[in-house]
Amino acid sequence: MIETENLLAQKIHPQIIISGWRKATNEAVRSLESTAKNNSSNLEQFKNDLMNIARTTLSSKILQGKKDHFAKLCVEAVLKLQGKTDLQGIQIIKRLGNNMSDSYLEEGFLLEKRIGINMPKRIENARILIANTPMDTDKVKIFGSRVRVDSVLKVAELELAEKEKMKDKVDKILQHDCNVFINRQLIYDYPDQLFAQKGVMAIEHADFEGVERLAQVLGGDIVSTFDTPDKVRLGKCNLIEEIIIGEDKLIKFSGVAQGEACTIVLRGATQQILDEAERSIHDVLCVLSQTVKEPRICYGGGSAEMLMATAVSQLAEKTPGKESVAIESFARALRQLPTIIADNAGYDSSELVANLRAAHASGKSTYGLDMENGQITDMVQLGILESFHLKRQVVISAAEAAEMVLRIDNIIRAPPRPRQRDMRHH
Repeated sequence: MIETENLLAQKIHPQIIISGWRKATNEAVRSLESTAKNNSSNLEQFKNDLMNIARTTLSSKILQGKKDHFAKLCVEAVLKLQGKTDLQGIQIIKRLGNNMSDSYLEEGFLLEKRIGINMPKRIENARILIANTPMDTDKVKIFGSRVRVDSVLKVAELELAEKEKMKDKVDKILQHDCNVFINRQLIYDYPDQLFAQKGVMAIEHADFEGVERLAQVLGGDIVSTFDTPDKVRLGKCNLIEEIIIGEDKLIKFSGVAQGEACTIVLRGATQQILDEAERSIHDVLCVLSQTVKEPRICYGGGSAEMLMATAVSQLAEKTPGKESVAIESFARALRQLPTIIADNAGYDSSELVANLRAAHASGKSTYGLDMENGQITDMVQLGILESFHLKRQVVISAAEAAEMVLRIDNIIRAPPRPRQRDMRHH
């Protein structure tokens, strides 16, 4: 946007600026595509690329000191998705205690709930019915109305009728031939007792996100009515058991229908550290999942930006008219990214960027900034990689956003409606 202000100050029409930027964007993307590498045919090399991308993503986050450990966790989790970009199969659980290096990847799915009293704590070959239904109607609850009776026996009869309704509901649930019942809502004592008598494991109050994720992982349906058991698809897994992490008990689902499901268990000293670590892990998982879908990679450390800037500058030299000025401004904007990287590291950005520009002009297109030693180095040797899909989308989205702002002529704001003074009590 700073470059936009400079161009407008030179009396260049916005349409000419936009036309030049579009040509510059196409040239930048073309140059990026020409140097992108695809190692997906070599699984070992591709996994190494994913590790380098994960390390690069974690370098600016709280997990930088343990980036090798967490990069390995994230790569293993994403590879379990087998090319899918839906991260529902990867769960992140945070538990206070121990060090961040004690975080680990758990096979299967973990549910942060407890199994009911007097129920089996371990079930093999589980057949799971997942529901979102009220299981607390064993007490009289008629809101907004009154129930008038002439004796306490009538109240007892009402409660008995409610219990019979609940017993019928539990019987319908058991007709589904399930040995595990998971409900999003509460399960009161009476239905809990009925399930325990039948040897069925009942898990209550699983939050909505947990139920949705669980249904997807187990391959089952979420049901609210139980009249057609033949049309309901039960979730299945090889083993359900209760485990302890730190001081908390969780329910572990092993051998789930969606075999790629897994859980990253984060450990840390404070809740703030765990929250920041979760955000960092989520960023890495998003980048890696997109890289698996589009396996091409490019080089980081400002290398890709300088490569695109060089190609755009060469295009500006060949373009006649005022469009060349707009194209050159696009190249200057791209060079700002390595400048910002050097400034943030506390180095002399002018010298480093000038050296980097000279290196790219001489054909060293993989050179970038080494902020450990304050010099320019070959990014191939350092293993600083980035996702091609992400880098391309950043360039395109930034150009579109700048173009959209440039097309705005005026901003019209409606003034707030004046309030009339309340004179009712005067």
